[in-house]
Amino acid sequence: MTYDNVTLDPQANIYFDGKCVSHTFFLADGTKKSAGVIFPSSLTFGTAAPEVMELNAGACRIRLAGSDEWQEFGAGASFSVPGDSSFDIEVTETLGYVCHYG
Repeated sequence: MTYDNVTLDPQANIYFDGKCVSHTFFLADGTKKSAGVIFPSSLTFGTAAPEVMELNAGACRIRLAGSDEWQEFGAGASFSVPGDSSFDIEVTETLGYVCHYG
């Protein structure tokens, strides 16, 4: 994937003792996104805005808040998470992703 006219925030977002590391960037129109990696682990993320996680490497399974069902995803797939919610993620192969907000 290629993005033109990007402003990168050089400050890394480091979560869960380094198990997730990302960088926020902004497109010319102000759209906010982040790109990063999640290392093999079991984590719970909270969301403020709706998110679409686009996976470009690795494998995981997720469970959305309020669901008992796990869904599996790999490179080339994406999943959506509602705003003001959360999801559990189990990463089995280091995950490379781009997160689209809103």
